[in-house]
Amino acid sequence: QDPTLLIGSSLVATCTVSPDFHLKAEDLYWTLNGRRLPAASYAALGPTTLSVALAHLNGSKQQSGDNLVCHSRDGGILAGSCLYVGLPPEKPVNITCWSKNMKDLTCKWAPGTEGETFLHTNYTLKYKLRWYGRDNTCQEYHTAGPYSCHIPKDLALFTPYEIWVEASNRLGVAVSDVVMLDILDVVTTDPPSDVHVSRVGDLEDQLSVRWSSPPALKDFLFQAKYQIQYRVEDSSEWKVVDDVGNQTSCRLAGLRPGTVYFVQVRCNPFGIYGSKKAGIWSDWSNPTAASTPRSERAAGGCDPKAGEQNTTLRRELKQFFGWVKKHAYGCSNLGIKLYDQWRVWLQKSHKTRNQVGKEP
Repeated sequence: QDPTLLIGSSLVATCTVSPDFHLKAEDLYWTLNGRRLPAASYAALGPTTLSVALAHLNGSKQQSGDNLVCHSRDGGILAGSCLYVGLPPEKPVNITCWSKNMKDLTCKWAPGTEGETFLHTNYTLKYKLRWYGRDNTCQEYHTAGPYSCHIPKDLALFTPYEIWVEASNRLGVAVSDVVMLDILDVVTTDPPSDVHVSRVGDLEDQLSVRWSSPPALKDFLFQAKYQIQYRVEDSSEWKVVDDVGNQTSCRLAGLRPGTVYFVQVRCNPFGIYGSKKAGIWSDWSNPTAASTPRSERAAGGCDPKAGEQNTTLRRELKQFFGWVKKHAYGCSNLGIKLYDQWRVWLQKSHKTRNQVGKEP
């Protein structure tokens, strides 16, 4: 027999040897998982029968069961049994689901905390259409981690599903709470692809980021919003840009000159066929690196004082408006691109003056 017992239970096992073996009770001993049990726990119940008493059992050390074995004096194995000691399963919790293409569904959950440690527990994800559906059982497990299952097809839109998980082991069954969801409300995507990061001309403090929309949802009516995060090469702290909207390009400003930056982008599809839910963010794209141009200012120079900064600002504004008169015609031409062009011209003029100043 292979008994299944609750933690804290007691057990008495007996070993009876056939007279043909010419063995007596005092020729026998017991082991549990290879360790000899103390003689004080034995009792001779007859000339050829030896029992062992186990009290206050702890949880099984291995999910295949603890090995209780009766031996002859020379170590030979006469008989054995597997003891399964543990707890009934706790109900699974934290069920979350998502769909990558509105035809499939992947769900994850968290197990109970105690019974899983001692006894092997089976998990079954079940689902049905609310009101009139029949129970269905998910078949593709461990697709997104140890407690997950993937339903690849044959799912309906515009109708809510009921989803739950059943946990079972040798001591019982536990059922999670039922989760209700519509596929349209749990759509996510793969990370944006083709992320490119490049310099903006000779501007020392800016980088341009471009990416492509997720291809899996190109045939569906939806809106998308994006987030960017970036960090300096030698830092682990990411800065997040939230207000990217649904455009597929963005310019990062206020960066450090001559510095390598890593950039990632993620996508949130929302409003699928008019769904009111917020949508689920994708994973971040793989990091893409680019460096800002190195500053042309002399190394080791000191920052100007406040008065000098104001003088410099007035001089550069005067230069800018003088330059605008030559290159812009009317207010309609004033914009960020024109300002960038002036910044590039200004940096080149500084570079030229520095080179002239070095000549004898």
